[in-house]
Amino acid sequence: MSLLETLQVQTLPEKYKSLTQDEMEKRIWEIKKELGAKLFIPCHHYQREEVYQFADAAGDSLQLAQISAKNRDAKYIVFCGVHFMAETADILTSDEQTVILPDMRAGCSMADMADIHQTERAWDMLQQLFGDTILPLTYVNSTAAIKAFVGRNGGATVTSSNAKKMVEWAFTQKERIFFLPDQHLGRNTAYDLGVDLKDMAVWDPIRNELIYECALENIKVILWKGHCSVHEHFTVKNIEFVRKKFPDMQIIVHPECSREVVAHSDLNGSTKYIIETIEKAPAGSEWAIGTEMNLVQRLFKNHPDKKIISLNPVMCPCLTMNRIDLPHLLWSLENIMEGKETNVIKVDEVTASDAVLALERMLQR
Repeated sequence: MSLLETLQVQTLPEKYKSLTQDEMEKRIWEIKKELGAKLFIPCHHYQREEVYQFADAAGDSLQLAQISAKNRDAKYIVFCGVHFMAETADILTSDEQTVILPDMRAGCSMADMADIHQTERAWDMLQQLFGDTILPLTYVNSTAAIKAFVGRNGGATVTSSNAKKMVEWAFTQKERIFFLPDQHLGRNTAYDLGVDLKDMAVWDPIRNELIYECALENIKVILWKGHCSVHEHFTVKNIEFVRKKFPDMQIIVHPECSREVVAHSDLNGSTKYIIETIEKAPAGSEWAIGTEMNLVQRLFKNHPDKKIISLNPVMCPCLTMNRIDLPHLLWSLENIMEGKETNVIKVDEVTASDAVLALERMLQR
């Protein structure tokens, strides 16, 4: 979110801070019933339970944006996720639909690590070093501006589910890839496809510097120095502790974790992959899960026949995602009822058009 948007964030009215949970839940159910098909509430898997209960659809960021786009009956899409997710929903939905983020402060630290001005500056410098040999790819966990940059430059978006397929495609287009904004997903994916770690470089946007160990001409993957603040807190020491205390427990992690953590785990994959793996696992199986705490707790609750723990027992939920709470959800819904549209997410036409190019290149593969 830009500085201007930050300054324009509206403060939650005091009256919502004095309501009980029961009062807020009752009113939200009433509004949902009254608005009917005009209202659609998508919720990300990492959303807190008090809000998740109102989800009309649950899933990952791109999946929810696509579901929202298919729902032509909904005039209001109240996205319970973070800023970049609501942006993608606005890009894919029609002009007649309004996308609302209950709390504009619900950002994503990873997405914010790739600023468009830093990215364009980096691209110019990388072009000077390597010429026209690089294809940009961006994780969907990025701002609309970054998606648009990638779209303009012939690249595509990727998800944690299709990253391998998209990186393989990228290498059929150019000799090198520039992967934004999560270095860990980029590194893990390229490594699994046979790219040697020494042939990967890291672009540091703060120092405007390319960090590498091999000869410059041998670099195949340029990773943006960004990361998920949740998944980076899982460590090899966490794995060693679980191996010692629970020798029969399988460890499954998200590929946003570091290379070392992924390498020492039994399984790794997207949020969808983790959920499906636990669902299909036999009763009595034991799992340590390296992903966001709200999801781990939901899996624990939904699968009492299995032993499920967080790989890091002192992990906190995603703090920015958790800014979407009952008071903010109720506030946004009551504003709709009063004819107000607070915290509307609107991507300008030029940015949206370029971002769609990146999204469509992915969806066509």
